[in-house]
Amino acid sequence: MNRPDVAVVGAGVTGLAIARELRSRGMTVAVVERAGIGAGASGVQPGGVRQQWGTRVACRLARESVAFWSEVDARLDSRVPLVFAQCGYLFVAETDETLARLAANVVLQNDEGIDSRIVGSQEAAELVPGLDGDVIAGGAWCAEDGYFDRPQAVVEAFAHGVDVRQATVATIERAGTGWSVGSVTADAVVVAAGVDTAALLAPLGIDLPIVAEERYLFFSDPIRERLLEPLVVAPERGFAAKQLADGRVLASDLAARGDEEEGRERWRATVRSASDALLPQLAHVSYPLLVRGVYDVTPDHQPILGPVDDGAFVAAGFSGHGFMIAPAVARIVADAVEGERDPVLEVLGHERFASGRLVPEPQLV
Repeated sequence: MNRPDVAVVGAGVTGLAIARELRSRGMTVAVVERAGIGAGASGVQPGGVRQQWGTRVACRLARESVAFWSEVDARLDSRVPLVFAQCGYLFVAETDETLARLAANVVLQNDEGIDSRIVGSQEAAELVPGLDGDVIAGGAWCAEDGYFDRPQAVVEAFAHGVDVRQATVATIERAGTGWSVGSVTADAVVVAAGVDTAALLAPLGIDLPIVAEERYLFFSDPIRERLLEPLVVAPERGFAAKQLADGRVLASDLAARGDEEEGRERWRATVRSASDALLPQLAHVSYPLLVRGVYDVTPDHQPILGPVDDGAFVAAGFSGHGFMIAPAVARIVADAVEGERDPVLEVLGHERFASGRLVPEPQLV
């Protein structure tokens, strides 16, 4: 390939989605990746897609992306079917205070066109067979939320037809009117390298407050019986669980941090305690597999999107929800490369940290 129009750093779901979008607009694109497609955080994330957020900007990104995900098999070329299982997300509240917070978020979500609602304890128990409705005050429900059972296949589908070059990018430097990205020189560069994004851009005087945050997921062996259909999140217990299409139950202590060997049994005890209280049908499920992942986290748990220099753009700091909003991010960043500035960039540009315009996201998982 001759000099590409755009070099994208990082072959995770975000970088690949951006590359695909740019190619669809007639640009030549080279993705530079040090390890392989989905080799970083995109390779271990659980494939969840939800619209229940507590800020308008997050709701808008999620709503646009769900429209894409609902038609994903027609939009992406894949070696296997890409099934977006819209089984629903239920956030349960055990206190009136938490239910009021969820209700305030639902008002905002509805205002952004998201079909979520507050449910009482009895209806919550009907939506999630086996949920003990006697111990909760209610919950927030969106039937359009769901997950991909094989999210890595989605990442690979975004890579179809994309020029991915395996190389380590040590520096990003000006090269005349363009940019030198390792061995690739391009007119523009998009850095979508997760937790490594800040270090790559720091030599250019661009300060991005992105830090790594460990996350852990427990997986059971496949279970033939369907024990849990909707995905359940219990914020007060720091607990989330769902059952995948292959029968495995995925569960998490959302506060799990630190050394895996030291924390494993403590985190497993949190999962067990929450299951006993809320979902007794999971009480006898064992979780032999613990998988470690990494979030690229910003101070307000919102991504950093858009231009950071002339011809240089960033898409990073997704704080755990990069997969679910990748379609919207790809469209917005591609617009920016073409010189169009989506209103979202006024909220999520890197300048917000220096000017104190943070947008804290309250509904985290």
